Amino acid sequence: QVQLVESGGGLVQPGGSLRLSCQASGSTLSNYGMAWFRQAPGKEREYIAQISWNGASTYYKDSVKGRFTISRENAKNMLYLQMNDLKPDDTGVYYCAASLEYPATTAEFTSWGRGTQVTVSS
Repeated sequence: QVQLVESGGGLVQPGGSLRLSCQASGSTLSNYGMAWFRQAPGKEREYIAQISWNGASTYYKDSVKGRFTISRENAKNMLYLQMNDLKPDDTGVYYCAASLEYPATTAEFTSWGRGTQVTVSS
């Protein structure tokens, strides 16, 4: 089973940008469809974006379309989330996840990282 570690979170002002990274180990990343989720304070974890094994196909939550970009570098076992024009509602803990399915439902993501905090505030 693949192990995942997120990084790149932090405090950013509204309108700013952040790039999250997710390092995979223990298995070849190219075997998995990958996704980013987030959990805001007091809310359930929600799906943000997912990407196919080779990066050729992506899906996004409507509220982040045009602002967020999911990408991957299988040779480096890395997943990324470029976040632009950040809004206070984007605040939360961001998790990367892996699934043997694509596209996958939340229940089909079987490996999860521990998350990285993103806070959007002035």
